[in-house]
Amino acid sequence: MMPIKITTETKVIIMNKIFNLIASFFKGIYNLIDKYIVTPISKIIYNIDKKVNKSGGKIEKILNRPNMLLYMSLALAIIVFLLIDSKVITLVETEAEIITNQPVNVEYNSEAYVVEDLPETVDITLIGRKSDLYLAKQLGENEVVLDLTDYTPRDEPYKVKLTYNQTINSLSYKLDPTYVYVTIKKKVSTLKTISYDLINQDKLNELNPELSVSNVELDKNEVVVKGSQDTLNKIATVKALIDLNNKNFKAKGTYNLENVPIVAYDETGNILKNVEIVPSKVNATVTFTSYSKEVPIEVQTTGNLVSGKAISSITINGKSEYYVTIYGEQSEIDSIDSLPVTIDVTDQGNNGSKTYPSNILKPSGVKYMSASSVNIVASFGEAKQKTIDGLTITVENTPANLKATATSQATISVQVIGVQSVIDSINASDIKAYIDLTGYTVGNHTVPVQVKGNNPMAQYIVSSSVNINITNK
Repeated sequence: MMPIKITTETKVIIMNKIFNLIASFFKGIYNLIDKYIVTPISKIIYNIDKKVNKSGGKIEKILNRPNMLLYMSLALAIIVFLLIDSKVITLVETEAEIITNQPVNVEYNSEAYVVEDLPETVDITLIGRKSDLYLAKQLGENEVVLDLTDYTPRDEPYKVKLTYNQTINSLSYKLDPTYVYVTIKKKVSTLKTISYDLINQDKLNELNPELSVSNVELDKNEVVVKGSQDTLNKIATVKALIDLNNKNFKAKGTYNLENVPIVAYDETGNILKNVEIVPSKVNATVTFTSYSKEVPIEVQTTGNLVSGKAISSITINGKSEYYVTIYGEQSEIDSIDSLPVTIDVTDQGNNGSKTYPSNILKPSGVKYMSASSVNIVASFGEAKQKTIDGLTITVENTPANLKATATSQATISVQVIGVQSVIDSINASDIKAYIDLTGYTVGNHTVPVQVKGNNPMAQYIVSSSVNINITNK
């Protein structure tokens, strides 16, 4: 490619254009000064002179001196510059930006001391030009420092000022809070035995309700806890928090968990934050089982049928006996023998049968049931009755340190009402007669007899009372 040659004539033309541009630039500055400084000042002085109307025109003579207006304009420009530079006059509008929840960097001897009542975060208000505020937010270097390097332990708190390491010096700032009160104490340590807590049990029930934790083993039995003596005295327990909200817990078996956090609790169950635990995490082995048992639905009735009617049969989901599988900790559900469901038979009997959609109440300790509701059908027939004699009366809920002695008959008769097939199947061993001494005190009392039968299709009637003498043991 051939180089382009520039002739002397071309160079002259280019230089003239550059000179004209420079001349136009300075001419424009001159026109601006003349228009916005010299002319307004001249008008102001002329108006002042006109109002004062001094004889001899002294001000006019001064203004007619060579370069006087130029000197005055220069002086005024310097004054305006100084006012702007000292921020007495602002040409650019300032704004404020609040940066919230900024962490505090504390500088102190963390090996020897403990600092209490430290603020976790502060708010920073930055004030300045919009462009500087934007740059400060983009940099994100908002370090707030609490310098405690020259402070020593004592019982009384120190009042210390927080500082902000500015990245942009043209901004001013304000911290909230500006001062904090902190207490510095000597750091001591103690050895603590650790146990564990199971957290988010409800999440495990949602993920796999059939699972139960049967065993937990930690790879450490003791940890070192560091802090002030006052804080260490508040420690009630130290526990590893095993989180059961884990999608990996899908089936029974053993699972290994790493980096399980450890916390210290006080007597009220609050976590103590101002302590250091070494190590701060442990590994755990968690074993899951799926313990269950089958229990029957026990139908109970409330209310009175129409006269002359009785329940002839009860079916649960079409069966005379219906079992539900319950899941949970073995220690919790071993004592559960049945699941009661109550139906209201008030004024029933003339319509042959009635269907009761019923919910099963989940007992305490049961995590999951194979069924949560059932359909119960009660059928009705003609009522018959028979009397069962010789039932022995038992005493329940005798007050502590007291004894009860019956002073009247110890046996009674009970009238049983039901359809013929039901009452034929009931004998004395199916009925419990008892008196309840809850709330009774020393003295002679007439206590009504209550009866309870195993068959919900029968009605048990007794109208007897027993004379009881209650004395101190």
